[in-house]
Amino acid sequence: MKRSTTMALALTVTTGLALTACGGEKPAPGSGSGSTADAFTPVKIGEGYTTKGGNINVLMSSDFQTLDPGNSNYVQTANVGQLYYRMLTMAKETAGQPPTIVPDLATDLGTPSADGLTWTYTLKKGLKFEDGTPITSKDIKYGVERTYARDVYTQAPQELNSALADDGYKGPYTGGDFKAIDTPDDSTVVFHLKQPFAEFPALVSRSNTAPVPQAKDSKLDYTAHPVSSGPYKIESYDRGRSMKLVRNEQWDPATDPNRPALPDTFTFTLSTAQATISQQLIADSDPTAITLDSNGGLQASDAAKLNEPKIKERTAAGLLGCTDVLDFNTETIKDPQVRKAIALSIDRNAIQLQYGGARFGKVAQSYINPAQRGYVEQHTDLDPAGKAKLDEAKKLLEGKDFPKTLVYGYADSNTRYKNVGTVLQQDLKALGIDVQLRPIPAANYYTVLASDQMPDIARSGWCGGADSGSVRTTIDPNVGPSVDGKTYGFSNIPRYYDPKISGEMYQLRGANGSSEELGKKWATLFDQAMQSYPLVPLVRTFTNSVVGSKVRNAQVGYFFGAIDLSIVGVER
Repeated sequence: MKRSTTMALALTVTTGLALTACGGEKPAPGSGSGSTADAFTPVKIGEGYTTKGGNINVLMSSDFQTLDPGNSNYVQTANVGQLYYRMLTMAKETAGQPPTIVPDLATDLGTPSADGLTWTYTLKKGLKFEDGTPITSKDIKYGVERTYARDVYTQAPQELNSALADDGYKGPYTGGDFKAIDTPDDSTVVFHLKQPFAEFPALVSRSNTAPVPQAKDSKLDYTAHPVSSGPYKIESYDRGRSMKLVRNEQWDPATDPNRPALPDTFTFTLSTAQATISQQLIADSDPTAITLDSNGGLQASDAAKLNEPKIKERTAAGLLGCTDVLDFNTETIKDPQVRKAIALSIDRNAIQLQYGGARFGKVAQSYINPAQRGYVEQHTDLDPAGKAKLDEAKKLLEGKDFPKTLVYGYADSNTRYKNVGTVLQQDLKALGIDVQLRPIPAANYYTVLASDQMPDIARSGWCGGADSGSVRTTIDPNVGPSVDGKTYGFSNIPRYYDPKISGEMYQLRGANGSSEELGKKWATLFDQAMQSYPLVPLVRTFTNSVVGSKVRNAQVGYFFGAIDLSIVGVER
């Protein structure tokens, strides 16, 4: 899943500044908990808090890309979305570890047929929308159907769709029945797959399966007030400024053991400068405040303050399953050797410093990491320590016709991303390449990258997709082929497509086997794809997120890359 441009994510090895987690006796409420054994050990704040009430104030530098579960491929929206919508299954976070897939609207993780080509789910009893209307299997099906209307929902998640049969379906607005899902009664949903998919229970944890009542579907306007199936509902939403969530009285906690729903309300301020967010959190000017912004909204100049005891005890932290990369537009930088030369010329240590240094993450060698199922060793000529290999890069360009000017696009919400461009300017100048910096409005960032306005180089991030513990759900969306296998896939920002390797990926989608067995095949193909350098891994983030002194149950989600809203509470 794409990380929002206001969220940081990242991957691999460094030395330098290290965060030491608090250890020893059980911490007092509000203090950090963790181990001192590893600089990247997760730190949680105020674990075990169960008291309901109060308000959490979420400080953000920009608005959500969308609140529509059918048009969202962003971890930030998924984080807040779990408060107002539910899915068939849910990715339950544990700081520092890949999430566990658990039942949500469904009674269990689903029942596959003997051939693995159908999965059947039964809904729990007593499920209702915020207006008291019962949630039925038809609402689940309709929620999935909407995501096929790609002319309307340009950012709809596609992992589930690519696994289902009926590739020709174009969404509910053009008519016709979606044959890949049956609803034999109000509580049963049956999915028909093109090929077996070992991680299918994870696919239905994506927002595709959030129920949407057809009568309330207002297409793109649905983002203003998606109908709640979760513990909270939207009371007010002033786009670009503020939002308030209040309790959904129709939500039955007996059906939902995953969301304690502790605060009475969540208020969101959606246009606070990141420098201001950092200052307010460090000063504890609002003891109920948190942020979903990247790296906890912290500015590099504030990093040293994390060592101060009174701030350290309010700092949740964790190593994420998320990686930042530089994507090369393979349609404009066509020669793999030229892409390799550019990749080798980049000083990734300098880029790591723009992320705040080693305290905020590890230099990455790959988009996938050894904690994921099916990982096999990856090979590139990138320096493991992140240093540039300028001499090798220059040799690769000898006799080559290569572009002398390239455009780097970055989200304008974060100075870190602009500073990455400054590093690129300095590095590529040595190759005789002029890098021009193009700011892109954060709210439209990934839409631009998916369009014909994609720059030559762009930064993006990924948190592991539907199942962040699986290599497949990172590899397939980011470099895999389209649903029909004929071109590059929807989330494939570099537009990577190789007839042989992409063709084998397309065939592998239909292979039988365990997640581990199939993952090794995916990882092997990814290793082959990376020999043409469609992207450059940058940083796997270790996020530090300072919270207000009254905030409890604060953990940094491995997948979300920010404070997990589903369990957070506030002392009154």
